[in-house]
Amino acid sequence: MKLVAGLGNPGRQYTGTRHNVGFDVIDDLARRHRVDFESAPADAMMAKWRRDGDVILLVKPLTFMNLSGVAISELMRYFKVDVADVLVICDDVNLPIGRLRARGSGSEGGHNGLRSMAQQLGTTDYPRLRIGVGRGDTRRDLADHVLAGFSSEEQPGVNDAITRAAEAVECWIVDGLAKTMNVFNRDKALNA
Repeated sequence: MKLVAGLGNPGRQYTGTRHNVGFDVIDDLARRHRVDFESAPADAMMAKWRRDGDVILLVKPLTFMNLSGVAISELMRYFKVDVADVLVICDDVNLPIGRLRARGSGSEGGHNGLRSMAQQLGTTDYPRLRIGVGRGDTRRDLADHVLAGFSSEEQPGVNDAITRAAEAVECWIVDGLAKTMNVFNRDKALNA
């Protein structure tokens, strides 16, 4: 069993924001594989995708970004999923819009959702896929930036990045993290 968690904030007011690209990737995967979301045995929505005799849990925590690790770690314990079989998808303001970066470990880089994961797991050694959402104007408050939507000029590139991120998840499931990094970390940012 594998668990793929997209980080984001629940609620209509956060739909389409930079902070919710993780949710967007999970939604894309659920559409592609025709699975529906249901309540999970933790504070999350979950869809079960069955692939070649394996089950992949597609998860959207409902704990808000800063407590994402709580719901994800509860699901890991409930379903007995090893850390190596978890992939966390989130936004990254330190990457240009559209750039993907898969890693097997690393710091939270100021991301509160990843900080929550590290606190709950007691390690930063877990697979993650970051999606570049850009930093924008450095004079603007970072929280305001990540809770804002994308401009009409940015939206096509973001949509493409969400599609490529879903493909990266499928690659991770079939071929593992090393191949995912080799294929998807080489992608150039969409506005570079």
